[in-house]
Amino acid sequence: MADFHPARGTVRFGSFELDFRANELRKQGAKVKLQEQPFQILQVLLLRPGEIITREELQQRIWPSDTFVDFDHGLYNAIKRLREALSDSAETPRFVETLSRRGYRFVGKIECEAPRVRSLAVLPLENLSHDPEQEYFAEGMTEALITTLAKIGELRVVSRTSAKQYKGVHKPVREIARELEVDAIVEGSVLRAGRRVRITAQLIDAARESHLWAESYERDLRNVLALQSEVAQAVAREIRVKLTPVDQARFAEARPVDPDAYEAYLKGRYHWNKRSGEGLKQGVQWFQQAIVKDPTYASAHMGLADCLSVLGWGGFVAPNEGCGRGSSLVFRALEMDRGSGEAHASLGFATMLYDYDFANAEREFERSIELSPRYATAHQWFGLYLALMARFEEAYTELMRAVRLDPQSLMIRVTLGFVCWCWRRYDQAIEHFERALEIDPNFIWAHGDMGFTYVEQLKYDDAIAAGRKAVELSQGAPTFIALLGDEYAVAGRLAEARETLEQLQELSKQRYVTPYGVARIHAAMGESDEALHWLESAYRERAAWMVVLKIDPRFDNMRSDPRFDDLVRRMNFPA
Repeated sequence: MADFHPARGTVRFGSFELDFRANELRKQGAKVKLQEQPFQILQVLLLRPGEIITREELQQRIWPSDTFVDFDHGLYNAIKRLREALSDSAETPRFVETLSRRGYRFVGKIECEAPRVRSLAVLPLENLSHDPEQEYFAEGMTEALITTLAKIGELRVVSRTSAKQYKGVHKPVREIARELEVDAIVEGSVLRAGRRVRITAQLIDAARESHLWAESYERDLRNVLALQSEVAQAVAREIRVKLTPVDQARFAEARPVDPDAYEAYLKGRYHWNKRSGEGLKQGVQWFQQAIVKDPTYASAHMGLADCLSVLGWGGFVAPNEGCGRGSSLVFRALEMDRGSGEAHASLGFATMLYDYDFANAEREFERSIELSPRYATAHQWFGLYLALMARFEEAYTELMRAVRLDPQSLMIRVTLGFVCWCWRRYDQAIEHFERALEIDPNFIWAHGDMGFTYVEQLKYDDAIAAGRKAVELSQGAPTFIALLGDEYAVAGRLAEARETLEQLQELSKQRYVTPYGVARIHAAMGESDEALHWLESAYRERAAWMVVLKIDPRFDNMRSDPRFDDLVRRMNFPA
């Protein structure tokens, strides 16, 4: 009993159990209704089983001096209700014994359950090679371990972006755990030497700051996926999380992977996480290399699909090169791993943006969340989908789930702002963009989205300033140039808007320019015929931003035009 910390555990006696953390009394798993004072008496008795708890002590702890009640009568009734709840009696007590004029004592046999770890964070693994060029490897192994642990259904694992902020930060484990709201911390190191990799990990109980487990693993890089599963299962054993058959099946799926393919995959993930146009393009190159090295590596197919789809959504590449190709890659990944929640989310995203098959996209998002309920990106993309379908309350709820799962994600925060823009809640949208920029002042997507939100608030100078910043940070990406042109047009600066149209026409000879962005500029200038011409072009080539058509405020003045109505009908948006 000396090591038991009841505030974090459960006490069992007979067919009853008292959960100190949840403040619940249960009988054979069913909650027992018990008023506050009898419940507090039971807690005090269980803290010191076998000892006499005096009437005076109970009065001090439960009936303080400023409580104007008849103490004797109150205590009598509380003990009576407690015995009724426990099916106990004063004459033949099984649990609560009365010692006349002295107090009470718990006489039942109790069992203590050590506190269970229900949540943990994996801090960034230290790169023992001290080679900056190997930093991607340490980051990738950290993310992989987080992803593997997150597959355990009973365990809440803090996201990579939330844990990453503690890289190189020297704080007490208890303080980090309190800030991340977790029970335990996993920390360690990784060293790669040629084709060998060594992970050293330790599990720390945050409240006690005591080591629960530590181990070192060394494997051939070819078996790195099995190594990650082995570490995760070891952690699960130590924290006594029961692995369901589904959990066990997921861990058993780990297979050998070509070392060069795995290294290329980690580099792809490293660049994908930047979410910049250049980062996504570098991610494409590395994921392609991984697939060449190991064509059966499903994760590499999914990584490439996600990069291409997001490039397509951002208008950095043509639709068939972006979301169209991404869709076919995800189908290939699903042939190799039907149970991948991540792949179903990727398929939903690409299906929405390229095929305009909204019903199937919704099914894929729902399937993804069913398989991987803690995959934040699935909630993010599903929330985006719901907003584009004008289901705003559902969209906001879904994005808030994503934020709770990954509160430090810039992309999720910006998507939440975008959903507020779709909902015409512009002040809220700006707040979310500003929160993203507090974390990274140079996050392109936040500046771009902030620009077209300021426009709707008639804050034209702010809109143009944000638009110019997005163009600068994106190194002149056509999508952000088009958004700036729209901002010029709405602000009445028509000469600059026309210069932007000419600039986009010249750029289209060298790289992809989305017709949807051109259509928005013409619509802002009141040129409905030209806007419709470009929207038709966008529809024919399956431009990703056509999915915004239903809720985009730029086209509000054209919604009564039968030609526009026909276009919306052909998009086949759900009713």
